Amino acid sequence: MVIARIKQSRAYQHLLKLTDFWPVIFFFGGFLWDALTIGRHVAALDLLILALYLLAAAAILYVIGRPRIALVDAEKLPAWLPKLTGNLYTRFSRSRFYWPSFPYFMLQFLFGSMLSALFILYFKSASHWLAWLMSILLGVLLVANEYLEDKYRQLTISWAQFGFCAMLLFNFALPFLLGSIHAIWFYLSTVLGAGFAYWLYQKTPHHSGNIKPVGLIAIALMLAYTFDMIPPVPLVKRDMAVGYAITKTAGDYQLSQQPSDWWVFWRKTSNDLKTTPGQRVYCFSSVFAPSGLNTRLYHVWQLYDKKRGWQTQSRIGYTLSGGRQNGFRGYTFKQGLQAGDWRVAVETESNKTVAIQEFSIAQVATKATPIVLYY
Repeated sequence: MVIARIKQSRAYQHLLKLTDFWPVIFFFGGFLWDALTIGRHVAALDLLILALYLLAAAAILYVIGRPRIALVDAEKLPAWLPKLTGNLYTRFSRSRFYWPSFPYFMLQFLFGSMLSALFILYFKSASHWLAWLMSILLGVLLVANEYLEDKYRQLTISWAQFGFCAMLLFNFALPFLLGSIHAIWFYLSTVLGAGFAYWLYQKTPHHSGNIKPVGLIAIALMLAYTFDMIPPVPLVKRDMAVGYAITKTAGDYQLSQQPSDWWVFWRKTSNDLKTTPGQRVYCFSSVFAPSGLNTRLYHVWQLYDKKRGWQTQSRIGYTLSGGRQNGFRGYTFKQGLQAGDWRVAVETESNKTVAIQEFSIAQVATKATPIVLYY
């Protein structure tokens, strides 16, 4: 009688229906949460949460690397369980929540959570096409992760995913803790992330799967960083704009900018500047840097030449001190820019690109009427 009531209850029916939708709910719910809470700036709490995810994944990999008796087989379950739960047991035995499948579902969930957060952080930091490739790769892995649960049983893929996430997390955490974005810390953090995966693999009893792909991933990441495909994390671009004049009032910067054409209703300003001979053009940038990080950034002004490509006209530096949540702001200017396509790149001392702002210059006889925005 009790079993019949359980089967007929509305809660039971709803539970059966929801078991097929939990992965979708977790994916979109987790991504929405990360989008709302991560990426505006890199906080210690964000890195701590990601570290807890990584440790949880490490614990699961260690458990499933032990003798298979640790994962209860369906035939060893008590005979009364199917009778008590009926269809619920049958559906769960085919679902991600059934114990032999549960560790792999949790790996999928944890890797998805880490990739989601890392995708948002790298997406926020990427501002040129080489860095976009890294963000696209993370996005592809994030989507592919939703189809990899069964593949994680082939532990080689699990170790590769774990090592990849460990290296990316260490890439953020080490410069954050040391207060430096020197290139050596990226290479060292990549080695530490790969080393952590190798150490855990050696500690698992049966060494199931192949750990060698982790080393290949580490080499690929270091090569990508060398070719400026990875932004200098944990620096995160907040704002960047060009205009005609800039003033500082009550802690805010007022930048006079070119208004957009009337039909461009989705934005107020335009990057197609109209200047008179000898007029100044200012470039303003705001970059988040963690507390304790002190470095020097540079505005690299470049003019496009049809035959030679982008040609550097000047490289002007300014000091950045970390900790301000709204970003640390700086600006440079040039006078009498010739007509053509221009861009300003924000670079670190080691020539790693933080952000790029492209604009054009057209010579006119009278000054344009600007629009003033606050930063």
